[in-house]
Amino acid sequence: MARTHFLSDLLSTLFERRYRAGTTRDRRSAVELARALLTGVGEVSGLQMARSLIERYEAMDDAEKVDYFEFMANELDIDLPAIEEAIRVYAGDRSRAHFDGLQRLCQPKRQELLRRINQIPGATAKLVAMRVDLQKIIREHPDLARLDVDFVHLFSSWFNRGFLVLRRIDWETPANILEKIIEYEAVHAIDDWDDLRRRIEPEDRHCFGFFHPVMPDEPLIFVEVALCRGIPQSVQEVLASEREVLPESEADTAVFYSISNCQQGLGGISFGNSLIKQVVENLSRDLPHLRTYVTLSPLPGFRDWLEAAAADIASPVVDDILAIAKTASPGDIDGLAAHSETLRHLAARYLVEEKRPSGQPLDPVARFHLGNGALIHDIHALADVSRNGIDQAFGVMVNYLYDPGRVEANHENFAGEGRIARTRMINGLLKAGIPEKNQRKTANA
Repeated sequence: MARTHFLSDLLSTLFERRYRAGTTRDRRSAVELARALLTGVGEVSGLQMARSLIERYEAMDDAEKVDYFEFMANELDIDLPAIEEAIRVYAGDRSRAHFDGLQRLCQPKRQELLRRINQIPGATAKLVAMRVDLQKIIREHPDLARLDVDFVHLFSSWFNRGFLVLRRIDWETPANILEKIIEYEAVHAIDDWDDLRRRIEPEDRHCFGFFHPVMPDEPLIFVEVALCRGIPQSVQEVLASEREVLPESEADTAVFYSISNCQQGLGGISFGNSLIKQVVENLSRDLPHLRTYVTLSPLPGFRDWLEAAAADIASPVVDDILAIAKTASPGDIDGLAAHSETLRHLAARYLVEEKRPSGQPLDPVARFHLGNGALIHDIHALADVSRNGIDQAFGVMVNYLYDPGRVEANHENFAGEGRIARTRMINGLLKAGIPEKNQRKTANA
């Protein structure tokens, strides 16, 4: 990591010397600079203008950013009449030249503007931050949403798997990166440096992240892995501060218990699939005695769904669960423990049967793992009794199993037919239902 950072700094310094030496401050507005940057100026002057344009943008207030994005959306949009004419010409003569002309016209000028800005050192991270601004503005100005398509299109190329570098994150990793691991952890909050050390230093704990060469100090996504004997049934077991460290050679299971995307501006750019596959490949190579690769995952929409569906389910057990959850405090599991099997049944129903209009599972984590070829292996009640765990899912968590021999078939069945791969245990939970003695007759029963 240090070597990558050194190389990045060296290249940055060379570029800085090339186009900053002897320059004066450009007084033109951001719009004027953008227009000039698209005129095909020389390389050095183009780099100078791109730098000035970024500086001008970063100094804008919110209203000025809205105006600038409207300029990009309207003046730098595609030229529909020119495209129609190019289509007519290409239909009559499908030559390379005519195809090239049509293809160029189909790309809005703002994409070329972003490419030219991206030539300056450090611009990629600034464009990622610019997209964060755009996403916020789109909430009030939905007509600007088409700009986001351009950012996603370009970022998908700039951050494709071929450019990403997988790094192990351990206690020897530079402190500025470790600080960001603490900051970006989105599933199970890291309390302090001691907590972080417990997660990455012992031999039975691993952490891996994807990095990009132009953002060497910024993790894009990272995954925390626990090496275990058997599959743990709660995150409390995984994160226990006083647990006994398991010798690496005695582990038979790798548990992916937290996956965190780090860059809001790269939302919609898929890293998780490649990350899990690469980590499984590396662990399989380095620790061939591992036999099982499984997640311990949250159900972020489970409680919201059950609250909305309670009236249709019409069961006093569900009413009890919702009432208990309203007053339950972290670690207070007695009330929820009495309904463990009902929670497991309801979670199985939520994961397997509840769908979006598109036919995809309602739960976003399920969509991610099932789309990657995993299967639903088991459901655990009281697996996360933190405040967040209770608020999201009454403490319920899920194991998604990555079986290398079945991943491809599972993925194909899910993508093509919407078929959800699952174990017999999950089918048994679906059949179990809510205890009949507590069921309440619905109005049309």
